[in-house]
Amino acid sequence: MRLRHVLKATIFLVVATAPTFGQSAPRGDAVPDFSGIWAHPWLPGFEALASGPTALVNLSRTPEGRSIQTRLVGDYKNPILKPEAAETVRKFGEQSKAYFGFHNPRNQCWPNGIPFVLSSNGQQIFDRGDHLTIIYRVDHQVRTVRMNASHPATVRPSYFGDSVGHYEGDTLVIDTVGIKPGPFAMIDWFGTPQSPALHVVERYRLIDSDEAREGVQRANKDNVLPQFNNPPVVDFNSRGKWLQLLFTVDDPNVFTTPWSATVTFGPALRSDAPGATVWPEDVCGENPNKYGTEEDVKLPTAAVADF
Repeated sequence: MRLRHVLKATIFLVVATAPTFGQSAPRGDAVPDFSGIWAHPWLPGFEALASGPTALVNLSRTPEGRSIQTRLVGDYKNPILKPEAAETVRKFGEQSKAYFGFHNPRNQCWPNGIPFVLSSNGQQIFDRGDHLTIIYRVDHQVRTVRMNASHPATVRPSYFGDSVGHYEGDTLVIDTVGIKPGPFAMIDWFGTPQSPALHVVERYRLIDSDEAREGVQRANKDNVLPQFNNPPVVDFNSRGKWLQLLFTVDDPNVFTTPWSATVTFGPALRSDAPGATVWPEDVCGENPNKYGTEEDVKLPTAAVADF
């Protein structure tokens, strides 16, 4: 009987003191609170900077100058691209203009990898003290960032790489190496290639809604908001904090220079707002025959069972 009481008391103590799902571990006052759902519904996603080496933009435009999300023609003349990479982007653009489309990790149900997944239209960051867990709305992909740690001497390549983070004042800095180029690996929606030398640095910080307006304007310039309901959607009326990611990509095998871009996340609409869903199911479902406009899907397969 005494052992049973001790076990009950121990279990109660663990449950009472452990953070619940979605709740941050104990933190100091100086550490920014990135909790909550952050939405970024624009496609293709990255926000090119106003100046300096920056991300590719879509050359395919409507008569009004808006990006056409179903025709992805990357600016293969962007000086960040080495000749071979530029030719790869050009060829993908020709396929897209012919309405054939081309394979990418998103439409082929493969892990999106870094930095492709950074354009995901929704994410949550969970602070666990010694590590962060980032969940992306697209196919519920999960990523772990080890805090205040170093990359190992030998990194085992993976789709999301080896990510280590630290805080610089109010900014979360994440450094990622060892990113595995999968069969459909690409930097962005335009098919920009990558190599094992890829190195990505992300810098996240909370900004006021007035400061976020500049990022939203760049997002609207080179991207498009889907016309269909695609929650979680941004609460554009929010006067609270927004989240902005400034990331830098370096891959000397692909690019002539490191380049940077932003992704501006807004607070998602409340769950009780019309048409809003806090975190809907988003699964890359198998449709091996596609729609007659592309090749059949190359879904991940295994020669033998893994169980």
